[in-house]
Amino acid sequence: SSISSSISTSISSSTSSVSLVAPHRTPSEPPMLSTARPPHALWSSTSLLLTAALGLAAAGCNYEPHHDYSASDSTNGSEVTGDLPTTGAETTDDTTHEDETTSGVEEPAPAVEWPHLECDPLVPSYCAFPFPNNVFTVAADTPTGRQVALPAGVIPTASGGAHPEPDVWSQSDGFSGSLPAMTHMPGAVLHDAIPGPTSIEKSMLDSSPTVLLDAETGERVPHYTELDASHTDPSKRALMIRPAVQLRESARYIVAIRDIRGQDGQPLAPTPEFKALRDLEPTSEELEQRRPLYADIFQRLEDAGVARDDLQLAWDYTVASRENVTGRLVHIRDDALAQVGQAGPAYQIKSIEYDTHEEIAARVLVDMTVPLYLDKPEAGGRFVLGPDGLPIQQGTAEYEVLVLIPYAAYEGHLSPSLAYGHGLLGSKDQTQSGTFRRFANDFHYVLIGVDWIGMSEDDLGNIAGMLVGGQIDNWDTVADRGQQGILNFMLATRMLKGAFASDENIFYEGAARPDLHKALPAIDTENAYYFGNSQGGIFGGTLMAVYTDVTRGLLGVPGQPYSLLLHRSTDFTPYFVTLKQTFPDPIDLLMVLSLMQALWDRSEPGGYTAYMREGSALPNTPGHEVFLQVAMNDHQVSPFGAHVMARSIGAVNIAPVNRPVYGLEEAPSGYAGSGMIEWDYGLPDEPKTNTPPLEGPDPHGWPRSEPESQLALDKFLREGVLESFCDGPCAAPPH
Repeated sequence: SSISSSISTSISSSTSSVSLVAPHRTPSEPPMLSTARPPHALWSSTSLLLTAALGLAAAGCNYEPHHDYSASDSTNGSEVTGDLPTTGAETTDDTTHEDETTSGVEEPAPAVEWPHLECDPLVPSYCAFPFPNNVFTVAADTPTGRQVALPAGVIPTASGGAHPEPDVWSQSDGFSGSLPAMTHMPGAVLHDAIPGPTSIEKSMLDSSPTVLLDAETGERVPHYTELDASHTDPSKRALMIRPAVQLRESARYIVAIRDIRGQDGQPLAPTPEFKALRDLEPTSEELEQRRPLYADIFQRLEDAGVARDDLQLAWDYTVASRENVTGRLVHIRDDALAQVGQAGPAYQIKSIEYDTHEEIAARVLVDMTVPLYLDKPEAGGRFVLGPDGLPIQQGTAEYEVLVLIPYAAYEGHLSPSLAYGHGLLGSKDQTQSGTFRRFANDFHYVLIGVDWIGMSEDDLGNIAGMLVGGQIDNWDTVADRGQQGILNFMLATRMLKGAFASDENIFYEGAARPDLHKALPAIDTENAYYFGNSQGGIFGGTLMAVYTDVTRGLLGVPGQPYSLLLHRSTDFTPYFVTLKQTFPDPIDLLMVLSLMQALWDRSEPGGYTAYMREGSALPNTPGHEVFLQVAMNDHQVSPFGAHVMARSIGAVNIAPVNRPVYGLEEAPSGYAGSGMIEWDYGLPDEPKTNTPPLEGPDPHGWPRSEPESQLALDKFLREGVLESFCDGPCAAPPH
C-alpha cells in the first residue's frame, strides 16, 4: 500500500516569551562527577501496517545493556518485583535525626538552590534517576526561573549508535506536568498501602508510602504508584509515581518515598548517598553542596506530616510554565485568525460529488490556504522560532478539507458544522464512517474532516524512522506539526462559518433528489461544534482548550497523557517491539517515553486540559465544555487516561454511574457543564499494571454507535446539557 511504502522509504533514508538556548557542551567533555556512571496511539488499523516494516527495520540491531543491575531475583506470585537491593539486606533503618550528629555534620539553613549535575548520585543504578529532577536544570530568565539542561548522560543512546542532542529540551523552562516521577529501587514489591490506579485515595492518606507535594502550597497531589510491568526483567523495574491530574504550571514539586518494601516485607534501606543527606552523615563534596536544598525539602515534608527519619528517597522538580507549553499554539492561532478574519481562509473547491451515500447529498473536497509556521508543509516540518521563542510564519500552504453535506441541510434544516477528529495515524476520510453520516443527517450537522497532521497517515514514515533510528530529539517535528494541524482545524471551522456557508457553487445537482435541484445548504453560521474519537478524542482535549469558534464538543474514548496511554494500549504493540530493539534496556525505554512526552506537551492534552474551562482559559480564549464518552476496559485508550483527563478538566461523573471515579463528583442527568459517561459492556476490569488488556473483545468503538450516546451528544452540543438517555447506568452487551 502507499502507507507501507512511505514507511519503508522513510526507514531506508532514515512557549515562553523568553528565548531558551541550550547551553554549549563539548561532546568529549568529561562528566562533572567523579562517580560518573554509564548513561542511563495509538489507535487505528494502520498499526497493522507498521508491524512488519518496523520489525524488519529493527531486526539487525545489536546491543548490550550498559547498566549494572543485579538480576538475582525471582517474582513473588503476581506481584511486580525488582531485583535484590544493592545496598545490603532489606532492613528497617532506625537512625534518628538531630540538628547535629555525633559526626559533627550540622544542618545548614534551608536554601532553594540546585547544582547542575551530570548524573544524580542519589540513585547509583541509573544516571538519570530520580527523574524529573531540578539538578538537570539551570537558572534562567524564564517564567519559572529555570531552564532544562539535560546532560548527555541522561539521554539514552540508541542501539544503532544514535545519541539524541539535548538542545530541543533546553527550550523548556521546566518539566512536563504529565510525567511520572521515576526512580529505581532494587528489590521493591508493591503492597496494599501503596496507591494504585483504582485506589488513588490512598495517596492522600498521611500514611501513604509515596507522596507528591506541592512545595508552595503544602498540598498533597493525588497519584498512583506502579512498578514497570511492561517487560520481564525483574532487575530493571522502575518505580513510577503518576500524577492523577495535570500538575500546576510553574510549580515546584517534592517527591517523597517511604515504606517501600522488599520481598521479605521489610522496608528497603535508602542508598548510602541519600542516607548521608537525611541523617547528617559525612559524605562527598558534591552531596554536601545539596545540604541547604535538602534542609528545605526535609522541612517542607515534615510540615506536611512526612517524617524525615522514614524517608527512603526524596527530590524535587519544577513544572514548565503555561507560557512555555501553550504559548506557541496560542500565538499561531491568534496570528492566523487575525489574518483570515471572519470570512475564513481562502479556499478552492477541488471537487463535488453528489449522492455519495444514503445520507450525504454532497461530498465537497476543498483546498484550504492557511498561514504556515513550519519550515516545510510536509511530514517532518518543524517551527521556525524567532528571538522571542515564538513561531514565525513561513508563507502559506494548502491543506485539504473534506465537507460532507447531508440531505437534511439541503432540505432547509439549519445545520451547524461539526468538525471530526480521526483516529490514530489516520485521515479525514474516517469522517465518512456510516455512524457519523447517519448522525449528521438525522440530527442536522455538516461534517468537516481535517487531517491531524503530525499524527496522520502522512506522518507514518517520519514517526517510524525516529522509532527505528532512535533520534527522539526529532520528536519536536511531531509536536510542531501537530500544532499546525490543530490550527488547521480552527481555520476549517472558520471557513465553514464564513465564506463557505454562502458559496453558490455548493448547490445540489444530484439525481437522487430532483426536488432539491439547485438548493443551497442551510449551514448555520452562528454555531459550530467538535467531536472526535480515539486519537481525535485525545487531541480534541488540546483543540477544545484553544478553539475560538467552538465552545462545546465530544471527546470520545479519550485519555491523557501519552506516557500513560502507550504501554496500556494494544495498538502500541508494534511500536513497542521496535522501541525495545532500538532501546533494549527497559529503563532507557521509560526515559525515552518521558523525553518524548516533554516535547509532546505542546500539542497533546497533557499540556492543555487544565485550561479548558471558564476561569482558567488561555489568553484570548473562551471557556469550553466537553462531553467525555468512555468505554470501560477499552483495549486501545485506557480509561485510566480518560480519568486523568476528566479530573484535569474538572468534569463530573454523570449519575447513575457504573463505578465511582476518584476526584470526579457525581452529578445527576441534566447537568450543565463538562462531564463523563462510562459504558459498561460486562468485560473484565482493566489491568492494574502498565500493560494492555488482553481478555475479551475490545469495546473501543462501541459507545459512539449506541443510540443513547447519540441522543446525549446532540443534546449536549445544542444545549450544553449532559443528559443520560440510559435506563440506569449506561450498559450494553458486547457487540
